[in-house]
Amino acid sequence: MTETGPRDMRWIFVLLAAYFALQFGVRLATSHSLDLDEAEQVFRSQWLAAGYGPQPPFYNWLQYTVFQFTGVSLAALSVVKNLLLFTSYVLYGLTARLILRDKALAAVATLGLLTIPQMVFEMQRDLTHTVAVFFSATVFFYGFVRSLKQPSLGSYAIAGIGIGFGLLAKYNFAILPAAALIAALADQRLRPRIFDWRLALTAVVALVITLPHLFWLKDNLHFATARTLEKMTSSDNASYLMQVAMGVGSFALAIIGFAGLTVAVFAVVFGKSLRAALAAHSEWTLLLERMMLVFVIGILLLIVFGGAAGIKDRWLVPMLFILPLYLCLKIEAAGVETGKAFRRFIPVVAVIMIGVPAVLYGSVATARFSGHYERLNRPYAGMLEVLRKQAEPAAILAGDSLLAGNLRQDIPGVPVVSMDYPGFKPDLSDRRPLLLVWLIPRKGENEALPAAMAAWLQANLGVTAPDASVIDVPYFYGRGDDSFRFGYAWINPPA
Repeated sequence: MTETGPRDMRWIFVLLAAYFALQFGVRLATSHSLDLDEAEQVFRSQWLAAGYGPQPPFYNWLQYTVFQFTGVSLAALSVVKNLLLFTSYVLYGLTARLILRDKALAAVATLGLLTIPQMVFEMQRDLTHTVAVFFSATVFFYGFVRSLKQPSLGSYAIAGIGIGFGLLAKYNFAILPAAALIAALADQRLRPRIFDWRLALTAVVALVITLPHLFWLKDNLHFATARTLEKMTSSDNASYLMQVAMGVGSFALAIIGFAGLTVAVFAVVFGKSLRAALAAHSEWTLLLERMMLVFVIGILLLIVFGGAAGIKDRWLVPMLFILPLYLCLKIEAAGVETGKAFRRFIPVVAVIMIGVPAVLYGSVATARFSGHYERLNRPYAGMLEVLRKQAEPAAILAGDSLLAGNLRQDIPGVPVVSMDYPGFKPDLSDRRPLLLVWLIPRKGENEALPAAMAAWLQANLGVTAPDASVIDVPYFYGRGDDSFRFGYAWINPPA
């Protein structure tokens, strides 16, 4: 084994920078349209708030700030995401360098994140708040490990920053610092790092960061948690035993979905030595095992006593992101020779780094051959371009946030209201013409103005429902004459 220094990881970071630059370029080349989370960011960047709903506001605040400097654009969205991901990988690599002596294993641990589907694929495909959780987790974990190994005011402050960001990213992040605290307290050698006055700095920093949102949460707890709890506890009126079985089953499947590919790649790369390594341990493997045990117990308690029936694999990010590092710590504890394994690992990484961007682009571009269309194939910009030739809207009422965000991307100076988000209520009484737009996903469906939109107009503007029209616009990468249908209507100023 050889000592790992900063220079040993530099080529890994350069490789990752090139990879995320490629992902940025691929996203811009794939489609101008936005997916669900991207559209949500654009729609909610019309205002700054201490809270927005089911998801805490960290990503919204960050994206809002960037938009203030760059303007609203797909490029600004993709830059934020890929910079967060790149920074997360760098912090993960720095953490690996702190506790792994073998430079090859430090590289494998860092690049091993690319073997986790939720990290390498799903986060690029659409997720935003989960990206923020991953970033926050790497900030906290770096500060936590550094506080245990090389304690300083800075390391405790970094841990506090990670906790603050994490709680503002997703509420389930709380399980990571809780598990870390319990795991460290269980080790007599690490206990002094917890009973250290500098831990107060961690708590103060985290509190200062989260305080504005905590004040909002106090008055909006139901609004912030109802949707998540509904997703988690939905069991179709199953009995208690069935709900527990569903919860445990979904948790097991989520773990397999999250960790299965990573374990399989490590098994192929390290061969039989991985099996022997699983029996080895060190101070750090024991710490991470206790953390994961606390996490598993916490989720099981949520299932048994909280009614959780459906655990999704992306909810495991705040804890199981440590998996590649844990496996590498096990391998190092067993004294496994890593040179050949590292050479076998690099081609796997190369396939992933080329394959994932290709799949992301291909899933949209191949629609011209398959006729299977994703949300990114929808021609929102083309639709708006046609409608703006009829009149220049002073405001827009959209059927949902996906449509609202896509429309605002191309007309950012105009307020866009969404039917599915009642929290944004700009005064539209004097804004005419008002454009109403809604989706008609399948031709032949009801093309009339949606009843909910008609009721909104009557309740908020005292306006009766206008005549509705439809517009068919060719898909991005459409096959033949395939097109997507939108419904629209205008409310014009009084004659």
